Amino acid sequence: QVQLVESGGGLVQAGGSLRLSCAASGGTFSSLTMGWFRQAPGKEREFVATITWISGRTQFADSAKGRFAISRDNAKNTVYLQMNSLKPEDTALYYCAARRAPSVSVYASTYNYWGQGTQVTVSS
Repeated sequence: QVQLVESGGGLVQAGGSLRLSCAASGGTFSSLTMGWFRQAPGKEREFVATITWISGRTQFADSAKGRFAISRDNAKNTVYLQMNSLKPEDTALYYCAARRAPSVSVYASTYNYWGQGTQVTVSS
């Protein structure tokens, strides 16, 4: 069974940057696709970015394009989300997720494993 642990969240001023990490353990990961989602209080969980372990193919939400980057270190079984030019509307609990298929997906329902979340707060 796959376990995911996020880290790197915190408080940042608008226009600043944060780098989130997701460490995976408990299995083999070459067949997995990783994703980042976020959820603000009272809001539905929202897709942010996704990447496949094998090919590194990526896809981003429109709100993240040009500002965020997703990458992976296969040797460390770790996925990163680099967030630049942060806005107050980026404030949310950010979740790392994994699904058992080597293809990107923007749908939370297709992901099988979830981390505990890391809080990102952007002040104006």
